[in-house]
Amino acid sequence: MNGSGLVPVTSWFPGFSDKPLIIAGPCSAETEEQVYRTAEGISQIGRVKIFRAGIWKPRTRPHSFEGVGVKGLHWLKRIKEDFGFYTLVEVAYPKHVESCLHHKVDMVWIGARTTSNPFSVEELANALKGTDLPVLIKNPINPDLDLWIGGIERLRKNGITKLAAVHRGFYPFEKTALRNIPKWELVIELKRRIHDLPVITDPSHIAGNTKYIGSISQKALDLEMDGLMIECHINPPSALSDADQQLTPAELGLLLDNLTYREVSDYSPRRMGQLERFREQIDSIDNQLIELLSQRMNVIDKIGRYKSHNNITILQLRRWENIIATRTELGHDLGLSEQFILRILQLIHKESIQRQVEIMNRLKNKNFNPGEE
Repeated sequence: MNGSGLVPVTSWFPGFSDKPLIIAGPCSAETEEQVYRTAEGISQIGRVKIFRAGIWKPRTRPHSFEGVGVKGLHWLKRIKEDFGFYTLVEVAYPKHVESCLHHKVDMVWIGARTTSNPFSVEELANALKGTDLPVLIKNPINPDLDLWIGGIERLRKNGITKLAAVHRGFYPFEKTALRNIPKWELVIELKRRIHDLPVITDPSHIAGNTKYIGSISQKALDLEMDGLMIECHINPPSALSDADQQLTPAELGLLLDNLTYREVSDYSPRRMGQLERFREQIDSIDNQLIELLSQRMNVIDKIGRYKSHNNITILQLRRWENIIATRTELGHDLGLSEQFILRILQLIHKESIQRQVEIMNRLKNKNFNPGEE
């Protein structure tokens, strides 16, 4: 999918020309007063264009707060009229889409749990067909890029041209400081595959705690994400869902003021020229790395044949332990982290083992004659 035919975010609605696009609002619409006071506070910031609120909440346990339902859409209509926000709501069923259309909601998003189910995305895509609603689709819970792209393709196939992805992080199998793992490399790959697809980062769900939202937001902007979706509540400690990750309107305003907004178009030719020289150095080094890896694998092939001739096992544990110890020590001396070096070594070792297995199998099947080599 090349993404051709997608409408740029800047053309979705009047006033969307400023980048990045900022979306804010409570995790859940709880009461009319809570929603209104939150919107009133956010409106004083001036940078926020879209007010988000969870109306239907997909909860893990059935007795948790599952949202106020349709009556919350009436509250959003009032906010839209009083403060001029565009409104954004999560949808999980076709009937949610129908309710949003009836109450003039401006945009919808598809949540991570729904994205993980192709049947659900297909039903929503069918319900959205023929509408002009912009649709945001969050990444699936697990880091499955093809599943995420599949959801995007289903929407695109049904004529949705105002479309953006939302990066909200991926479920960690082990407890970490963050609620969800960002896996920036996967989001970068998404942008590489679909060049004109806008990507909006949700630092609230990645962080799970307000103290990390600022740094994650800055990282998103530094990686050229197209916008931020940040949760904001007039009184976070009283929130019925995700209290720890919601900022007050005042805190949100301070965070947005302290972010550094970078635009490539602002760079002078001199600065861009220097950047290009750095990139040329990177290109040269990368080419050398690939050439060296090719040379290493050529040696591995020779080792595989030697082991096959002499009936030696592929895995030599002491040798592998020695490689890890000496290379990580060298990396440390050169200013590289042990974890980084170890990951590289593991990838190389995995490829080396696979190549040796293939060589041994091939020689075995051909009843190899050593004199032929």
